[in-house]
Amino acid sequence: MSKKVVVLGEAREGALRNVSFEAIAAAKKISGGGEVVGVLLGDAVQSLAEEMIHYGADRVVTVEHPHLKLYTSDAFSQAFMAVYEQEKPEAIVFGHTALGKDLSPKIASKLASGLISDVTAIEGEGDAAVFIRPIFSGKAFEKVKNKDGLLFITVRPNNIAPLEHDAGRTGGVAALAVDVTNLRTIISEVIRKSTEGVDLSEAKVVVAGGRGVKSAEGFEPLQELATLLGGAIGASRGACDADYCDYSLQIGQTGKVVTPDLYIAAGISGAIQHMAGMSNSKVIVAINKDSEANIFKVADYGIVGDLFEVIPMMIEEIKKIKTN
Repeated sequence: MSKKVVVLGEAREGALRNVSFEAIAAAKKISGGGEVVGVLLGDAVQSLAEEMIHYGADRVVTVEHPHLKLYTSDAFSQAFMAVYEQEKPEAIVFGHTALGKDLSPKIASKLASGLISDVTAIEGEGDAAVFIRPIFSGKAFEKVKNKDGLLFITVRPNNIAPLEHDAGRTGGVAALAVDVTNLRTIISEVIRKSTEGVDLSEAKVVVAGGRGVKSAEGFEPLQELATLLGGAIGASRGACDADYCDYSLQIGQTGKVVTPDLYIAAGISGAIQHMAGMSNSKVIVAINKDSEANIFKVADYGIVGDLFEVIPMMIEEIKKIKTN
C-alpha cells in the first residue's frame, strides 16, 4: 500500500542542509510509490523549495512567518501541525539533528504516535520497510518495524544516500498561511560559537583531537589536516574539558554524533562515551602512542606513534599528492 510521506527540510543560512535530501531518499523508500511532500518552515524559504523537488520531492509546502526565522519548538510545532492537518500523511520523516531531536518527540506526542528515532538504514520498501537504529551507545543495532498507525522516523545524517540531483524535475510549490501565536519562548539573539568552514555534523572527513593534543596550539596541525582534506575539526570531551577547544566541537554521547567517510582520531584514548558519537564512521584511522588504547578496537587503521610526528608527515604527503 502506498503512503503519502511528509519530509521536513532544514535550512541554515539560506541553504538546505544535506540531511534534507537524505530524508527525501528515506521517504521515497517507505512511500511505496506514494507521494513525497517536502515541508519548509522559516521566514524566507520559498526559494529553497525547488531544490527539494530536484532531489525527489513531488511537491513542497512552505510556511513563512517572522516567528519562524529562528527555531523554537513552540513556533515550529504550530507551523508543522498546520501542514500535517492539511496533508494528513501516513508517514513523517525528520533529520536526526539538533532540531529534529527536539521537535520530533513534541510532534509525536501531539499526534499520539510512535517514533523511530536515529535510523541509520532502511531494509525493504513500503509496508515491508524495516528500520535499523543503534542502541547501547552504538554497541548493537536493532531492527524495528511499524505495525500500525502513523509511521514517524528521524534519519541520522550521512547514512542514507540522497537521490541523484535532477534539475529537470518539476513539482508544485504552495504557501500555507499559519498564524504563529502564544509563543512561550522568543529568541532575540543568537551568538554562534561554531567554527567556520565545513559543518561538523555533515562533514565527509573529520579530524578529531583528544587530551593527547595537550593544548589549544596542539589543535593547529589537526585543523591544517582537516582543511587539506576538505573536512571539519572535532574533539573528545576530555579535550573540551581541558579548554583546548570549544564544546561546539565535542563528539560523543553528550556531544555531536558524526558518521563521516573518514574519521581521524588523534590522541584520543577511546572512552565508550566518545565512541558512541563516531563508531559508525565508514573508515576510522586512530593515532595514539598507547598501543593498548581502546580506540584501536574500532579503528580500521591504527598508527602507534606520537601525533605531533605523525600528523605533520600526513600533511606533507597529502600536499605532495595535491601538487602532482
